[in-house]
Amino acid sequence: MRILLILLLLFATPAAAQTEIKLATWNIAWLTLKPAGHGDLPRDLRVREPGDFALLRGYAQRLAADVVAIQEIDGEQAAARVFDPATYAIHLTDEDDVQRPGFAVRRTLRVIPQPDLAALDLRAGARRSLRRGADIIVAAPSGARLRLLSVHLDAGCREDALGANTNRDCQGLQRQAEIIARWAEARRREGVAFAILGDFNRRMTENDDFLRIVEDGAPIARPTAGLSTPCWSDARGGRPFIDHLLLGGAAREWLVPRSLAVMTYAERDRSYRDRLSDHCPVSVRMRLP
Repeated sequence: MRILLILLLLFATPAAAQTEIKLATWNIAWLTLKPAGHGDLPRDLRVREPGDFALLRGYAQRLAADVVAIQEIDGEQAAARVFDPATYAIHLTDEDDVQRPGFAVRRTLRVIPQPDLAALDLRAGARRSLRRGADIIVAAPSGARLRLLSVHLDAGCREDALGANTNRDCQGLQRQAEIIARWAEARRREGVAFAILGDFNRRMTENDDFLRIVEDGAPIARPTAGLSTPCWSDARGGRPFIDHLLLGGAAREWLVPRSLAVMTYAERDRSYRDRLSDHCPVSVRMRLP
């Protein structure tokens, strides 16, 4: 009997290994190498000094995410000052905007770039255009795939209703929600796991107009639901999230429960909002089959 048991253990088919990844989003706020006073930058923008880049790089190492959706990035060279090129591959949207969305992906994962979601830039060609969406597929060593969209949406409509009788920003955000809904619907029809993550510039409630539009395309899970962010909080407590991760398809089941985390900065002086970012990294953990 003992010999039989040993043989069964030797020849038993091993359980399929799971790959756990840390998925994050981080708006790094005007991450540029351009000098102060450059025509592409706001006149009052404080550009970062070498010490600021060193701080950001330290926080990227502490975050230790496998995939980071990044926003407001002025090129791969600027991103490389924060994310070690030996560890991370950088993918940004194919546009000239100084505030491009994209991804930093750990090199142990395979990245399959997809065409930009160019329709999100509702004012393409304008001096202060909006941003495209960065679209990639990440393939884990196990073969599992996750389709990802990094976004930085229209500002100026944090919580107002969406509709035809609203202001320009809310009308723009509604159009962007409809574009994202169509993208999500295409992923649902393909039967693939997906996530839409980034700076939505929107405080979302359970019955939010933006969520309602996106969920017309596909059901989603929102780990930030019902929570507030401690990023740059004061005595009044946390603030509503505007950086979100929306999970669709099988990604909803891959989410590790209660894994949402916000990495806050040790520096508390308000001047560091310019030196670091006014946004903090938001992350979750995913178990890919």
